[in-house]
Amino acid sequence: MTAPPSDAKTIVDVPNNYKHLVERLSPGGRYIDVQSDDDSPWVPFGDNAAIKHLAFDVRQNLFSNILWVKGPGTIGTHLHRGTITMVCLEGSVRYLEYDWVASPGGLIIEVPGESHTLVTEHPQGVKLFGWMQGPIEFYDAQARLVETADVWWYINHYETYCNANGIAINPKLYL
Repeated sequence: MTAPPSDAKTIVDVPNNYKHLVERLSPGGRYIDVQSDDDSPWVPFGDNAAIKHLAFDVRQNLFSNILWVKGPGTIGTHLHRGTITMVCLEGSVRYLEYDWVASPGGLIIEVPGESHTLVTEHPQGVKLFGWMQGPIEFYDAQARLVETADVWWYINHYETYCNANGIAINPKLYL
């Protein structure tokens, strides 16, 4: 099938037997500006990294953000308990456990049960856009569990920073 071309710039009222339910119950589509800090600030994540939170879905333990490692550095070894889909936006990144290097536009897919250590050697670091599902367990060099980060951890990370810095909590980030 091919989508038909159109020059019309009009809204088409598509039939939907459940439109009334969608209108009543759906949180609706939204736009989050990632180029500015208007919708979401950069929240420190260690000394050399920051996170721009984009979406929180507590029903499915889903969260979306941009991870920015600001220069050469490492995000410690972590184990995923859910699926991760990321796109490299800027810079480059690799995992110690694999032989590839992601560059801008590259897609990274991580599956539950894998552990890895994220490293960037790029002079400007890396920015990664990600959709993550489920908890992420972070481990120290002796394989001891240090922290478990799930949608609630990421919400707390965002809200604590906003509250401490007089930044309004953005309801558009909550699905």
